[in-house]
Amino acid sequence: MLCHDAVVDISARTDYAVRAMLTLAAAHRDDAGPVSVEALARRQDLPRKFLEAVVADLRGAGLVLSRRGAHGGYVLALPATEVTLGDVFRAVDGPLAEVRGLRPQDTAYEGVAQHLPSLWVAVRSSLRDVLDRTTLADVLDGDLPRHVRALVEEPDAWRNR
Repeated sequence: MLCHDAVVDISARTDYAVRAMLTLAAAHRDDAGPVSVEALARRQDLPRKFLEAVVADLRGAGLVLSRRGAHGGYVLALPATEVTLGDVFRAVDGPLAEVRGLRPQDTAYEGVAQHLPSLWVAVRSSLRDVLDRTTLADVLDGDLPRHVRALVEEPDAWRNR
């Protein structure tokens, strides 16, 4: 996720990773066993080659396990109730918020912008508040945490500005 020009950009890589993880969570809930990358790609209409790299990152982060064999594929490494969206974001895209490649607390400005690092830290904190407190199970069940639902229900939440 990148913050620049006042835009929070959720990358295709992150979007695909979350969708793949939700598919694996649903397969686990339905006791369907491992899911191949090809099946993940097909179920969410994602490019298979790109998804292979995303799943490799998820595996490297310890969020998915691979199962070999004729009915092999991928499974969640942890229950869906224990995997947050923040875990998935960080696994494929790194830190939740950076400013010109720096962590928010590592920025420093002089003059009129001297207090800006505090704002960047607050932006990161707000992302954490949503992403680190929302699990795959929450999204899969459509039962978002109360504070996230409150944000979604704000009058201008769905309006572009």
